[in-house]
Amino acid sequence: MAYVPAPGYEPTYNPTLPYCRPIPGGLRVGMSVYIQGVASEHMKRFFVNFVAGQEPGADIALHFNPRFDGWDKVVFNSQQAGNWGNEERKRSMPFNKGAAFELVFMVMAEHYKVVVNGILLMSSGPVPLQMVTPPATVMGTLQLQSINFIGGPGPPTQGPMHHPPFPVSTLRPVAVSPQPVPFRGRLQGGLTARRTVIIKGYVPPTGKSFSINFRAGPSGDIALHVNPRVAEGNVVRNSFLKGSWGSEERNISYNPFSPGQFFDLSIRCGQDRFKVYANGQHLFDFSHRLSAFQNVDTVEIEGDVTLSYVQI
Repeated sequence: MAYVPAPGYEPTYNPTLPYCRPIPGGLRVGMSVYIQGVASEHMKRFFVNFVAGQEPGADIALHFNPRFDGWDKVVFNSQQAGNWGNEERKRSMPFNKGAAFELVFMVMAEHYKVVVNGILLMSSGPVPLQMVTPPATVMGTLQLQSINFIGGPGPPTQGPMHHPPFPVSTLRPVAVSPQPVPFRGRLQGGLTARRTVIIKGYVPPTGKSFSINFRAGPSGDIALHVNPRVAEGNVVRNSFLKGSWGSEERNISYNPFSPGQFFDLSIRCGQDRFKVYANGQHLFDFSHRLSAFQNVDTVEIEGDVTLSYVQI
């Protein structure tokens, strides 16, 4: 069963290194690039470049370079006409060898914001104006889980936002810095066939359980309840209709929800079932038990999980 990405969401899963591919639609203000991976136990350094062109010697709009060299630091720089600029150094290492990480680049009007594991590392800039359709390059001793370009082809979209608890989202993508849930997002116009909800999050090392609910208006009905029970190693699915829980479904081909790990979940509504993918792989289907699934108007997330991005 083929994975179908949501509009404006351009994921690449488990890419090999070196990674060097064009950014869909080009890098522009309002776009965010999410990179999830695991740093090697023997890592010395890696880098991410945003390159303004594919020819040899092309300008590098942003060079991001963590270095484990005894004076652990993160170096920012750019290269124009073959010449490197002045390095900006952050003498604080947000990456841990052997540990999972999420690295986010947010493209602002006059600078970049770089966030690692939900913590703002640096605002770097200015952004060179020539970076119109650059490829992104990643090299180093690390394992990449995913690279996601958010705010893909088409008109510029609203950039990442920060919300207090209980953020209420619209049709636009909503990026939230990691924070305790609950999260509640409104599905404007209700749930429709072919609509996809994207959830990028992190299971804390001490996490035991969390849930995702697709709730239908004031009735209290839950068309789909997804409950990763981390401590048990299960992913339970169910529905809550007319005041009663239905029968649980538990079979999955693999479990992407582990303590200390990031996940990328895609929940797509079909005419007769939900199709759910994790990290680009099919996880499970759940046949509709609520015939009028169009009445679903709210997505709720609660429990032992932090969120880095939600698109509904």
